[in-house]
Amino acid sequence: MNETRRGLLIILSSPSGAGKSTLAKRLMTWDPTLRFSVSATTREPRPGEVDGTDYHFMDEADFKSHVADGAMLEHAHVFGNFYGSPMGPVKEAIDDGRDVLFDIDWQGAQQIRNSVLGVYTLSIFILPPSITELRRRLITRGQDSDEVIGKRMQKSWDEISHWDGYDYVLVNDDLDATEERLKTIISAERMRRLQQPGLQDHVRALHAQFEDTQ
Repeated sequence: MNETRRGLLIILSSPSGAGKSTLAKRLMTWDPTLRFSVSATTREPRPGEVDGTDYHFMDEADFKSHVADGAMLEHAHVFGNFYGSPMGPVKEAIDDGRDVLFDIDWQGAQQIRNSVLGVYTLSIFILPPSITELRRRLITRGQDSDEVIGKRMQKSWDEISHWDGYDYVLVNDDLDATEERLKTIISAERMRRLQQPGLQDHVRALHAQFEDTQ
């Protein structure tokens, strides 16, 4: 274990179009040691996808076995396939002092917070400045049809309604300013007492030194 610092499980959630993916990419540029959690899935690999890099590809029996054994931090059934976050690689990373970034919804965030690694989580929800601006961003990025945008907008309120289940909530009205606030939060949270496993030994050493001077 890294005695200097334990890593964080950094959860970013938001409705689609609030800027979460852009902010995550900026964070990884700011600190190249940050890594996205590689999800497991039971769906078939798409052309060009690499096992262990894009996803951990599993058959359904193997996936369900991991869930039953408590080896998934969170999991969900989406469009006929299972998706989840394997615990092993995440625990190894945080024990080594490396932060792991999760781009998940409120349900996945809740599962992680209730897991055995929940005490090491930092959860942040990104809000848009307005619903009008959220729709404008979805239209401007030009990735979705009008029908898909409509579905994303319908889903957005359900996601926003869970904002109060997060440690921090940021209104992304200015991308640069929100990025700086994110950096400040992460830098401070890295210094939590719980994230510094070597502190206890250091205090014991100080106590011993104090006793020696008496």
